[in-house]
Amino acid sequence: MNISKIGMGKLARFKNLILELPLIKKLIILAVIIGIGWFSISRVLKNQAQQPQYQTAQAEKGTLITSISASGSISQSGSVSITTQATGTIKEVYIADGDSVTAGQKIAEITLDAESKQKQAAAWASYLSAINSQKTAENAKLTADSSMWSDQQKVLDAQNNLDFKNNNLTNPSTKVAYTDLEKQTIDSALVQAKKAFSASEQKYKDADASINSAKAQVNSAWLEYQQTSATITAPIAGVISGFNLTPGLPISSSQTANSTSTTTDSSASQQTIGTIQVEQGTTQASVNLTEIDVVKVKTGQKVTLTLDALPDKTFTGKVSIVNTNGSVSSGVTTYPTTITFDTSVDTIYPNMAVNATIITDIKNGVVLVPSGAIQTTDGQSTVGVMKNGQVASVQVEVGGSNDTQTEILSGVNAGDTVVTGQTGSSATGSTDAATSPFGNTRGGFGGAGGGSQMFIQRR
Repeated sequence: MNISKIGMGKLARFKNLILELPLIKKLIILAVIIGIGWFSISRVLKNQAQQPQYQTAQAEKGTLITSISASGSISQSGSVSITTQATGTIKEVYIADGDSVTAGQKIAEITLDAESKQKQAAAWASYLSAINSQKTAENAKLTADSSMWSDQQKVLDAQNNLDFKNNNLTNPSTKVAYTDLEKQTIDSALVQAKKAFSASEQKYKDADASINSAKAQVNSAWLEYQQTSATITAPIAGVISGFNLTPGLPISSSQTANSTSTTTDSSASQQTIGTIQVEQGTTQASVNLTEIDVVKVKTGQKVTLTLDALPDKTFTGKVSIVNTNGSVSSGVTTYPTTITFDTSVDTIYPNMAVNATIITDIKNGVVLVPSGAIQTTDGQSTVGVMKNGQVASVQVEVGGSNDTQTEILSGVNAGDTVVTGQTGSSATGSTDAATSPFGNTRGGFGGAGGGSQMFIQRR
């Protein structure tokens, strides 16, 4: 029997039967067939939509650079300003712009006005007073030294009296046995002598601090006097720039003289008449570090620096000083840190704003994965590993990290495909937006939608 012929005959009879039906029944049968087809197709599409689409990245060996950022200002540049607080009229000029000068060399002479003469007299009086304060501090140290040795002798005498009392029953002064009161007096005398010696010794030690403070006041007063002097001198050796003083030019406390013009600033109390470019001078920046960052910073670490004034340039330098004493302002503790530029730049001036990136560590040839892909709970870091189409939680050991990458010490190998997220509907039929693969997973890793984890697909 020909089976195909029998099948074809049945199909022909079914077709004829359909054609013989009324129109309304034909439409109903057609609608049922379309509905069954649409239902089947919808099921297939829905199952496909619920399959997550993973976002992947490849674990790779590379260099991990960790750094911290800080901001501050230029504390010292490769040039030094020539300033004066004297006012009056320029009398003589001894150098020209571009000349080389030595420290202390005469630059110009000013005929002082009445106000400046008064300031100069007051500055000289302050200088003499500072010298007297230094002498007083030095004499106080001599007095403290003498008192300390005297008190030390009293301690020795009191110790001898105590030793004699402890080894003899008779008081050498009264020729009779020691009374209880006499014993207590001898014991107390040694205690009091030691206290007096400690006090005088501390006063002697503190005397050096007082002397150093007095010396600083002397230096400050002398510099203040020099600023009011009729003679302007070079503060350091170097090459003069931005200088264009001429005899007869008036200088007042509200003016700043430079190479092109004299500008007015009502708040100014000293005048800048030029700068000295220092040969092989150093440019330094001072930045403030937080309590968290300062423990990571050490002298010698490399730094990259940018300035708002020079937005198209990046400079390099190194950490030269970390002030671990810190300073407190409004309840916030910061640690001033000095950074020295590798090269000096003429167009960098004191107090310019600076942004520094301090490189705290560099690791070469380590396995790196995206930082946001690691889940840490109770100090244990885990990742997901794709095995035979199933995701299993795997513990990993992590090393250093920065804002974008994390070092993996064990658990992941270079070349593994790291899945950092997923798209498509979840098991609950949510949106198509990219989500953490652990955010809404049922019966998976127990990820409660906190930080993102990552899947690893083993090759």
